Amino acid sequence: MITTDICIIGAGPVGLFAVFEAGLLKMRCHLIDALPQVGGQLSEIYPHKPIYDIPGYPSITAQELINNQMEQIDPFKPTFTLGERVDELQKQEDGSYIVIGSEGTLIHCQVVVIAGGLGCFEPRKPELENLTTYEGKNVHYMVKDPEKFRDQRIVIAGGGDSALDWTIFLSDIAKEVTLVHRSDSFRGAPDSAEKVFNLAQNGKINLLLSHNLQRLNGNGHLESVLMTNKSKEEVVINTDHFIPLYGLSPKLGPIADWD
Repeated sequence: MITTDICIIGAGPVGLFAVFEAGLLKMRCHLIDALPQVGGQLSEIYPHKPIYDIPGYPSITAQELINNQMEQIDPFKPTFTLGERVDELQKQEDGSYIVIGSEGTLIHCQVVVIAGGLGCFEPRKPELENLTTYEGKNVHYMVKDPEKFRDQRIVIAGGGDSALDWTIFLSDIAKEVTLVHRSDSFRGAPDSAEKVFNLAQNGKINLLLSHNLQRLNGNGHLESVLMTNKSKEEVVINTDHFIPLYGLSPKLGPIADWD
């Protein structure tokens, strides 16, 4: 059994900063996370994506932020259990807790800090009947390594911040970027939307608004994306990769049953 002062559930940026604050008070921390690495959504979903709302950093990539946090907490020597979900909390008679992991790990602590955000996340997928044919090959729900798309043709679908930010970022890397959105306006930050419109006006990306996805075409390997415009006319875009960025669906998991 692991014994510590504080058990932190979630090793994302909030959990990591909790280690720093607790360390200043001479309290030991053990972190447990269902993901196989620290960093939470930042490392798992968009490690190379620049983010702009961190105090003191006009721009920093998600993974750089996590790396900086790991360096910041290193003097306090936290310990980690990664790749394991927390299934149960058992409160003891003395007020302490035993945290039980899905793989049988037991952590005895005085305080439990839940820094799991909204729980585990799964990508929202477009309703395309042949989508699964290309998953894991040419369909990507997150951009882990932008270099994978260097000199490639890509179609990004979505109207939120992730779709806008990745369109901007990949416009300097990919051979051709097409952003498809079913509406004629974006849900993301106005500044990012303006940058996307400017890229389109300058011919650096293709921007297709009020277009609805219909089908992916190819023979085992993705070749094109079929969509329709406002007039119900078919539009075909040849591509090497399809990146639907419709956000994530949170699943709270066992946390919901902890009262």
